[in-house]
Amino acid sequence: MNCILIDDENPALQLLEDNVKQVPYLNIVASCRNPMHALDIIKDQQIDLIFLDINMPGINGLDLLRSLKHPPMVILVTAYEEHALDGFNLDVVDYLIKPVPFARFLKAVQKARELYEIRQPKAKVIPSENDHVFVNANYSLVKVSIQDITFIEGLKDYVKIHIENGKPIITRMGLKAMEEKLDPRRFMRVHKSYIVSLHKINSIQKTQLVIDGAEIPIGEGYRTALQTYISHKNL
Repeated sequence: MNCILIDDENPALQLLEDNVKQVPYLNIVASCRNPMHALDIIKDQQIDLIFLDINMPGINGLDLLRSLKHPPMVILVTAYEEHALDGFNLDVVDYLIKPVPFARFLKAVQKARELYEIRQPKAKVIPSENDHVFVNANYSLVKVSIQDITFIEGLKDYVKIHIENGKPIITRMGLKAMEEKLDPRRFMRVHKSYIVSLHKINSIQKTQLVIDGAEIPIGEGYRTALQTYISHKNL
């Protein structure tokens, strides 16, 4: 989802950016301290979600929201609780009070994602070809079944695709490019060098998880998102 971050305070804006960057299905189009500049971006570009402060100079967040004829989804992020009713009367997705714990932030963006999928079902329908991917290996295109992937290991300019009951496949591709081919509901990046199939996880400890006997490290920046997923799924 394309999102824009609007907050006149730079520390708050930076913290919000850090949180958004940990969520693989969020793409930051712009971070704005000037709400009027943000309005121009919202009108000119495709924005799916706004993270919006309320108390800002010039025009506050609620007035900015009221000025939009067809507003995107909005998550209000503010230090003040008294505007909650106004926010929900404007159909915001969620209302977050600063400082926002990452688990609470993740819960809000998951609500936005679910709403996005309902509003745009065609964009989220997984076509039949997404049951597999083709990768270059051994001087040919090799078909890899998504269901058979256990985890993917990044090796600089290559990735090593580990297959259940099969030999790994090595292909020249960046890990990020591979991540974009995969359904984020089935796969999660848990380390700068590893993507795992969520349904193939055998066990999880604080700093590592196990899939098919392989011990995979969990990066500190990815740990909270993984723990939140596990709590949500009651694994």
